[in-house]
Amino acid sequence: MNITKENVDDLNALLKVTVEKSDYQTNVDKALADYRKKASIPGFRKGKVPMGIIKKQHGRNVLGDELNRIVSEGLFKYVDEQEFEILGNPLPKNDIEVEGDFNNPDTFVFTYEIGISPKVDVKISGRNKYEYTKVKVDKKLVDKQLEDLTRRYGKLVSGEKVGEKDMVLGQFVELNEDGEILEGGVMNSSTISMEFIEDDKLKKELIGKKAGDVVIVNPANVSRGGKDTASMLGIEESELGSISDKFQLTINEVKIMEPAELNQELFDKLFGEGEVSSEKEMREKVKADLVQMFEKDSEKILTRRISNDLIKKTDIQLPEGFLKRWILASQKEPLTMEQVEADFPNYARSLKWQLIQNNIFKSNDMKVEQEEALNYTKSLLVNQYAQYGMPAPEDAELTQSAQQVLTNQKEAQQIYDMLAEEKMTKFFKETVKLDEKEVDYDEYVKIAQDSNA
Repeated sequence: MNITKENVDDLNALLKVTVEKSDYQTNVDKALADYRKKASIPGFRKGKVPMGIIKKQHGRNVLGDELNRIVSEGLFKYVDEQEFEILGNPLPKNDIEVEGDFNNPDTFVFTYEIGISPKVDVKISGRNKYEYTKVKVDKKLVDKQLEDLTRRYGKLVSGEKVGEKDMVLGQFVELNEDGEILEGGVMNSSTISMEFIEDDKLKKELIGKKAGDVVIVNPANVSRGGKDTASMLGIEESELGSISDKFQLTINEVKIMEPAELNQELFDKLFGEGEVSSEKEMREKVKADLVQMFEKDSEKILTRRISNDLIKKTDIQLPEGFLKRWILASQKEPLTMEQVEADFPNYARSLKWQLIQNNIFKSNDMKVEQEEALNYTKSLLVNQYAQYGMPAPEDAELTQSAQQVLTNQKEAQQIYDMLAEEKMTKFFKETVKLDEKEVDYDEYVKIAQDSNA
């Protein structure tokens, strides 16, 4: 077998794969002999069917399978041995027919197209300066966190009137177009949380209501998405499209979250026995935890800023036509070229960032080692145990669990990606100049949500 490369331009090339009869005949003959041994055809004893009949029935398929195997393995080996890198995988050139006769097989020539990965030169140094946004962890933010913590560990008690953060227990009854109870309609008792209602008009209408009061609501406006709406009404999510958007909500009871007291029992629950012994110490601990938590978010914002800038400033040309055809051919779910075209800018941006990352890793001899991935996975598992209030198992068992996680290709890729992102962020913080800027929480949230920030 012989493979030759013909350059179309700097980013596209054709690979011509020439397969001689000597490359495939032995395996084809062996496969046909196996068919002959197993063939059961009336008029012939098992294993004695003439080879001519076997070839007529199976010869073309066997030859096609063997050629596919040889060509695929050959292409993979050829690409792996080259100095250039490709994007995607080789695609059969649809407008060039296979050279060769399947009825009288001898030499075959297959033509594939490839997209060549462009040369990437990333320019980033200590002269580059980027804003490093930090959240101002002030008394207001600490107070809010304390309120959330005391509510989380508080208890529900009966209330007289509906407040902004209360829970409402009531009965939902479906109404018809005339606003009357629909015969045979949906009827279910459930709970809604006032905190999650985003419709300000409806929220205002509910505040102050008491047990026994009736309000007309759209179930979608007092729940959090399809699954939550269906669960609240006691129906399947698939039934939502066939029900009314008007329901009578009769309030049966109002529940108020009574915050937990700032005492030693709460301190021990939150931070471990004896770790905190006063409200002042709790505030200091909460502030430190908030600073640490927001640091991770600040690093993500920084990395996003730098990636946006590098994508914009780094000249990267892509073999777009090839990539679109490859995306169309490689998807498991049916896809049209129109859909590929519509989403291609996002794909191209993601690919450019991947190429930039690869260049930075290669230029700075950065790697994600297997041992790092194992230890990182173990730390993730330890955190999971802690979240459920459980002690982590012995190291041997923990290592075995981490190894099991890494056998899952999807989960392993996510872990390697997270590690790569951490290394990239560390590299940026050590390489570029940081212009630190403190902002209040609300502005920080807006910046974090802005993909262009």
